[in-house]
Amino acid sequence: MRRSFSKLFLFCAAVSAILVLGLSAQGQESPQRPDYSSMFNKTDAMIPMRDGVKLHTEIYVPKDEKEPLPFLLTRSPYGLADDPQGYSQYLGLYTEMFAGGYIFVFQDIRGRYGSEGTFVMQRPARDRKDPHSIDEGTDTYDTIDWLVKNVPNNNGRAGEVGISYGGWLTAMSLLEPHPALKAVSEQASPADMFLGDDFHHNGAFRLSYGFEYAALMETGKTNFQFQFDKYDTFEWYLALGPLSNANKLYFHNSLPTWNDFVTHPNYDQFWQKQSFAQYFKDLKLQVPNLNVAGWWDQEDFYGPITIYELLEKNDTNHNNYLAVGPWNHGGWERAAGTKLGNIDFGSDTSKHFREHIQAPWFAYWLKDQGAPPAHKVVTFETGANSWKSWDAWPPTDGVKRRSLYFSAGGKLSFDQPSETADEFESYISDPANPVPYRQRPVEETYSPGSRWYTWLLEDQRFVNQRPDTLTWETDTLSEDISVAGDIVAHLFASTTGTDSDWIVKLIDVYPEKYEPDPKMGGYELIVADEVFRGRFRKSFEKPEPIVANEVTPYRIDLHTNDHAFLKGHRIMVQVQSTWFPIIDRNPQKYVPNIFEAMAADYQKATQRIYFSKKFSSSIELPVTSH
Repeated sequence: MRRSFSKLFLFCAAVSAILVLGLSAQGQESPQRPDYSSMFNKTDAMIPMRDGVKLHTEIYVPKDEKEPLPFLLTRSPYGLADDPQGYSQYLGLYTEMFAGGYIFVFQDIRGRYGSEGTFVMQRPARDRKDPHSIDEGTDTYDTIDWLVKNVPNNNGRAGEVGISYGGWLTAMSLLEPHPALKAVSEQASPADMFLGDDFHHNGAFRLSYGFEYAALMETGKTNFQFQFDKYDTFEWYLALGPLSNANKLYFHNSLPTWNDFVTHPNYDQFWQKQSFAQYFKDLKLQVPNLNVAGWWDQEDFYGPITIYELLEKNDTNHNNYLAVGPWNHGGWERAAGTKLGNIDFGSDTSKHFREHIQAPWFAYWLKDQGAPPAHKVVTFETGANSWKSWDAWPPTDGVKRRSLYFSAGGKLSFDQPSETADEFESYISDPANPVPYRQRPVEETYSPGSRWYTWLLEDQRFVNQRPDTLTWETDTLSEDISVAGDIVAHLFASTTGTDSDWIVKLIDVYPEKYEPDPKMGGYELIVADEVFRGRFRKSFEKPEPIVANEVTPYRIDLHTNDHAFLKGHRIMVQVQSTWFPIIDRNPQKYVPNIFEAMAADYQKATQRIYFSKKFSSSIELPVTSH
């Protein structure tokens, strides 16, 4: 079972790696690469691990370098992407560090591509009572040990960096670090596949993401592109009907990964054993770690933020750091970071990260150059489009938690409702007519021209007139409102059904007349969002039905952010119960396992969102005073 799930996650990571190495989110090619043969002497090595397995490794030593140099290691499960001349495309991720002088090392992990051994996806941490046990941490340890002893003219120090799956590998090296490992950067690593990363958010299944890769990885002996008969996959998934039809009509119980989803609909040991919480809950960080995340990461924003928070609890050595910018998945390592989708940030934020954050980070710890980081956290404040430094995250100094309350007439304000009556707005949620999660047509997730990479920045006006989406907004702002920290939605809601999804979006509404770019007039930009599956309101391990027609409180974490709602803009909140097909349709009738629901289980429900004095639905914001 685990191996099949691993294949699925591996493919997702591989696609992400291809994007980082070669294409931007908009499909633009990266700049022409330099002639690596004139810059590096390349060596291929099979490095032995403690159990005798050898791992394929490429070592790039700068030519004509006289002083001893540190190693910068990147380990990968999806190949080293060598060009026709035999040089890894991974070199292109670190061009800003070439002048600093590093021995770049790229390695196929155990059981992948040129390496020996058996691959185990997200291999669990080893049993330290068994002297013969291994994990990704020991493989990293043994690799560094060999490099220090066998590569001439090194300075005895190593750093490690990786994105997505590579970020997960980097984080695992922190459990038992080699003495020569002096700095790492975990970037966009998943942390929990049920609570917030690739395949579920708060227990709600990410349908299109999971379906398409189960089919691709486990149909036949080679990769198989599922043959949709409609360009707009929204229509196809709707016609599919209940999730039980996936096996009945297409998979026929032949895909182990899909069967894993079906078998584990709740937060059981299958999911818990893959969570970083079990590894880092008591870890005292020995090696400085720079966690990196993107505000609009469509795959793994939850992961790096969660890892930072876990490590922060025991960071007595002041080794835990965080950098967050206006990027999608891995966007900081692409050529340009001035725009993402339609949003202009006024400067090349990706280049800034690589030159002024990542390069100095490794130069200080590995080469004694420059000064230590002045602050633990660096974030890019969107809206105001400026970099900020913080001593802690979420910040507390100068931050006041304030609530924006829903009220009658679609109004949103900082004034708490005074009405004693149970005021509410209602809508009918119909699984047969779900709200699209992005503008249609919804292309295959990783098809040519797909807008998957930037869907979180799409203009939300496309759902404004739907009767099953409720909207509240402030008056035009008379001054800037900046938020820095955790954003939380507090909903008081009822449903005529016995299960329900609740989707909340916090939106920055641009002025109708927007002089910097008239085409952006009235644009509705998602700042924070999340889905919550009602059955899990008390426990992700043991779901239970919602009591029909009873006002029920929901606390929905919209995650951390740093954003300025500027003077002249408005703040909007949208609430809905479907987000299709990124999230599967909730039957709105409680069934033990939604993957086994039948068509008759799917029913309309009347949803009510309350905003009285007693039931005051709101968005809790961390408002800064500067």
